[in-house]
Amino acid sequence: MRTSFVFSEVITGLRRNVTMTIAMILTTAISLGLLGGGLLVVRMVDKMQANYAGKLEVSVLLTNDISANDKDCTQQPCAGLRSALDQTSGVESVVYENRDAGFERFKRIFEAQPELLKLARPEAIPATFRVKLEDPERTDVIKQAFEGKPGVKGVDDQGKFLERFFEGLNGMRDVALILALIQAFAALLLISNTIQVSAFTRRVEVGIMRLVGATRWYTQLPFLIEAVVAGIIGSVTAVGGLVLFKAFFLDRITRNLTESGIIPPIGYLDILIVSPWLFLVAIVISASTGYVTLRLYVRL
Repeated sequence: MRTSFVFSEVITGLRRNVTMTIAMILTTAISLGLLGGGLLVVRMVDKMQANYAGKLEVSVLLTNDISANDKDCTQQPCAGLRSALDQTSGVESVVYENRDAGFERFKRIFEAQPELLKLARPEAIPATFRVKLEDPERTDVIKQAFEGKPGVKGVDDQGKFLERFFEGLNGMRDVALILALIQAFAALLLISNTIQVSAFTRRVEVGIMRLVGATRWYTQLPFLIEAVVAGIIGSVTAVGGLVLFKAFFLDRITRNLTESGIIPPIGYLDILIVSPWLFLVAIVISASTGYVTLRLYVRL
């Protein structure tokens, strides 16, 4: 009987304050959705770092004379540069890629962008030494030793580009998390106000229950459950919103980048993995806010 009474009180409270309950659910859903988006960005960055960690290379770009006239790197200064790279401490492997091979590589990377391929010409692609290091952090060794040498057009460090790219992604994550915190604060206020209004509308029933011996905890429990139920509904809504956002917007926006292998795709499994955290955050915030509100502002 006690259990059925508590849950009947929860349903009554949610129904009486339906507009505030809906507002609380929506605010919670938005804040959790932004939090989930930030967590998905974190997962994507972690995947990218893991994928690129073993693939980072330093590209030694060669001048136009070598690119046009020495396809097999058998003449000087190309052969001398290759020999010097092979003998450099910390170099794991050196691969020579002539202009034609570089252009084919370019076409594979950007095959999802035919407009760009129409504008590209083989003459714009320099011959390149692709140098893989034993320690990807030691790119300065190659730059200092080979930048400015005869036959070298420039030294391109992929790690620097990825570092800037990751900084941009981390910035997006930080913005999403900051917005989530702002929305979470709004959700806290709504949860607190909803509990206070709900308690006020049922002050007579609660007063009678206290007179006949009901404990303080027993009279407060329905209000705590109301807050938790609203939080759980908000988290379910947030997860559903992430699924819909992925299906109808994210996949379209990132299709070219994922197909070319620049960024890893965010799958439904990723959403499933972050979902328990959203449920946990919703329950903790709702329960703790409800408890504090009842202790500080509501006398039951």
